[in-house]
Amino acid sequence: MSWEIYLFFFLIAAVYASVGFGGGSSYIAVLALVGVGYLLVRSGALLCNIVVVTGGVWIFHKNGHLDWRKALPLTLSSVPLAFLGGYLPIRERTFFLILGATLLVAGILTWWQPRFKKPLPDGEPQRSSGIFSAAIGGGIGFLSGVAGIGGGIFLAPVLYLTRWAEAKTIAATASLFILVNSIAGLAGQMAKPEFQIDWKFLLPLMLAVFLGGQVGSRLGAVKLPTLWVRRATALLILYVSIQLLRKYG
Repeated sequence: MSWEIYLFFFLIAAVYASVGFGGGSSYIAVLALVGVGYLLVRSGALLCNIVVVTGGVWIFHKNGHLDWRKALPLTLSSVPLAFLGGYLPIRERTFFLILGATLLVAGILTWWQPRFKKPLPDGEPQRSSGIFSAAIGGGIGFLSGVAGIGGGIFLAPVLYLTRWAEAKTIAATASLFILVNSIAGLAGQMAKPEFQIDWKFLLPLMLAVFLGGQVGSRLGAVKLPTLWVRRATALLILYVSIQLLRKYG
């Protein structure tokens, strides 16, 4: 594999981690576009997700941006459904079409998120309802398992649109959500007899995303302007979705 792939993975991890994402959608796109096998693409993207967001969760927590009381209803409800989504059989072309379409919607929502200065008051149902959080987390968890990604790019726009919390709290919650869903989705894939993994191929990529994720998480937690990184992430998501839809549509 050429050195440019490792550089791409490093940069993808750095940009996505700065807003609390793992980059799984772009890892899938890069690997698919260079001809890596479909099953290895899915497992490899989730492993790279796990590497990136594990460090991100710790860094956001250390900087006080992770509200565990609010994040847990979202994440716990998503785990069994992400496992189910990862376990379901799905054809290669169908998988990439689903992924491309959902990323297109997520990219548009990420770009056009309404600006707000403060989250809604604590008493508002959008923020406080455990049923609302569980439903959102479960639905996105299932979609994430099917698509083979962590789901942060679906979750974050919903949280922004409902003014669920401050921007960095949303980024921290997305990191935690991606971590648990990537683990659950990978477990669902591993339960299938056709599961594939190639450690010799994946370990260098995992090292590249680890380094990129560390850089991005630190920048996102303390330095980078929220609007800039959100718009950059939206452009990446839209580019990936268009490339996938062009190739498999």
